[in-house]
Amino acid sequence: VQLQASGGGSVQAGGSLRLSCARSGRAFSNYAVGWFRQAPGKEREFITAITGRGEGTYYADSVKGRFTISRDNAKNTVYLQMNSLKPGDTAVYYCAASSNLVGLVVGASQYDVWGQGTLVTVSS
Repeated sequence: VQLQASGGGSVQAGGSLRLSCARSGRAFSNYAVGWFRQAPGKEREFITAITGRGEGTYYADSVKGRFTISRDNAKNTVYLQMNSLKPGDTAVYYCAASSNLVGLVVGASQYDVWGQGTLVTVSS
């Protein structure tokens, strides 16, 4: 595991959580980074991406307006602020980085560095 995702937990609907994705030991300040999630019995779903320098972001419609991705390259960390959480957001959340790309990357196959996942549970 080369990325460490953290910040998951249990929250009631309407609540907020902030996930972090850090790479220890090695910088990934120029890597494109994305967040994915996988709910039980469902396929992995892309939710958001950020460019290597953080100047560009992209969101799936399912989270647009509620989630915000950001990064602090000085701290080798990417964040996912999740607001107005819904039970449908319940999933294991994964961060991923691309060592070859710096733009907005949507496809999971284009990421070559993955974190272990952090569980987010939203109750109604």
